[in-house]
Amino acid sequence: MIMAVPVLPSRMLWTLPAFLAVTLAGCGGSTAAPSPEPARDSAISIKPAEPPAITDKRPVIAAFGDSLSAGYGLEPGQSYPDDLQRLLDAAGYKYRVVNLGVSGDTTTDGVERLPALLAAHPAIVILEFGGNDGLRGLPVAAAKANIAQMIETIRQSGAVILLAGMTLPRNYGPEYIQSFEKMYSELAQSYKLARIPFLLEGVGGHADLTQPDGIHPTSAGAQIVAANVLRYLRPLLRK
Repeated sequence: MIMAVPVLPSRMLWTLPAFLAVTLAGCGGSTAAPSPEPARDSAISIKPAEPPAITDKRPVIAAFGDSLSAGYGLEPGQSYPDDLQRLLDAAGYKYRVVNLGVSGDTTTDGVERLPALLAAHPAIVILEFGGNDGLRGLPVAAAKANIAQMIETIRQSGAVILLAGMTLPRNYGPEYIQSFEKMYSELAQSYKLARIPFLLEGVGGHADLTQPDGIHPTSAGAQIVAANVLRYLRPLLRK
C-alpha cells in the first residue's frame, strides 16, 4: 500500500440465513388381503455406493493479509494468490493456495483472525500486514508487536512464514517511513524469516499497473506481485 493516503474500506460481513423445510406424510393401510405379486428374479440389484469425496491433499500456502492479498477491486480469479496458484501449477509445484486476505484489516485484525488461519492447516504462510496501520499513522511499535504475535503463533503450528514487507507514501515523513520499513527487516532478522523486501516491487508508483486509488494493483499488476512472491517463496517449496 503505497503512493496514496486514502484509508482502505472496512470489511463487510454478510450473514445468510438458512431455511430447512421438512414435510411429513402419513399413509393408511387396507384390511383386504394383498394380491399376490408377480414372480421376481432371484438376483438382488444393489445400487453402487457413491464414491467418496475427493479431498485435496496438497499442502496449503495461505496468503494471510489485507486487501492486497484479498484482491480488492479485481474480478474473481485475478488476485495475486490466484496468479500464484497458476504459476505454481505451471512450475510443477503441488501446493494449494488459500486466499485469507480481508480488505481493511490492520495488524490487530490479523491477530484476531489467527484461529481461522490455523484452521486451514497451512504449511506455508505469506504474512502480509501493516499497510493499513501505516496509512492510518498508527504507532509502529504496536504494529510490530502484533506481527510478532502472529509470527510466534503461526510458528507454534509448524508452518513456515514468508514475511511481506511494505512501505508508505513519501508524505508520511522520513522518520515514520524509516521506522515502518525497518519493522519488517527487524522482525525477519529476529525470527530468521524469509522476507519479501517490498511486495509491490515493480507495481507501486506505476499508474498503468495500479487502480485509480494509486494503491491496489490491477490484474496485470497482480501478476507481477505473484511473480515477486514466487521468487522469494521458491526456496521454501518442495516438488
